[in-house]
Amino acid sequence: MGIDRLRVGTPPMLSVLALEAALEAFDGLTMRDVRAQSLSLTSTFLDALHALAVDLPVATPLAPERRGSQLSLRHPDAFAVVQALIARGVIGDYREPDIVRLGFAPLYVTHVDAVAAAADLRAVLDGHEFERAEFACRGAVT
Repeated sequence: MGIDRLRVGTPPMLSVLALEAALEAFDGLTMRDVRAQSLSLTSTFLDALHALAVDLPVATPLAPERRGSQLSLRHPDAFAVVQALIARGVIGDYREPDIVRLGFAPLYVTHVDAVAAAADLRAVLDGHEFERAEFACRGAVT
């Protein structure tokens, strides 16, 4: 069979329409605009962490020119912290051994979202929500 089984003459219309709608978010923007928004969002999140006295080591380079659209923070219970954040509607990602990774999609995430995510992180830490049993259970995919 091989790769040939994946070839089609006409792409499915629903897929094309979904792609077209997703790409509309880029209308009128340059990559420079997108990058500036990315840096602004990550800086806003870092500033909010500082203002809220969230004292977690930042694994991502702090120099704006050295970071992308995500920030990685260290916590010994990072997996559970990410699960507690997800339960609050903040979708993050876990990386071994101790990384809480949060992405800031510059076309969709707002500065209000970034500040709210920092406040949710503060609440998860202060309330020890990450210590709840349901947040320690790991599935096959994290």
